Amino acid sequence: MRYLMMSKVTDTTPEPDEKLYAEMAEFVEELSAAGVLLATGGLEPGGVRVTSRGDEITVTDGPFAEAKEAVAGFALVEVRSQQEAIEFTRRFRGIVGDGETVIQQVFGP
Repeated sequence: MRYLMMSKVTDTTPEPDEKLYAEMAEFVEELSAAGVLLATGGLEPGGVRVTSRGDEITVTDGPFAEAKEAVAGFALVEVRSQQEAIEFTRRFRGIVGDGETVIQQVFGP
């Protein structure tokens, strides 16, 4: 089962430091060696929003006022269960501190 874990920006999101980078590198290496981690990365804060209503397509450049709801980073994992994805997320949150991560199962090939 594949899960997308998305970390949101919050008012309490800490600024990264060397200790955080080292702990995250170790965690990513562990998940990669176990064959669980398929992809990971940070996301630019701005982005582009594409919306449609009927035949009208609107493209809006960010950043957006609701940036605190924006996804700052992601990890795509392949695990045996949702519970395993939750456990990896618990470990991730323990490393990065306060904040919010949303986990969603990925369907399809």
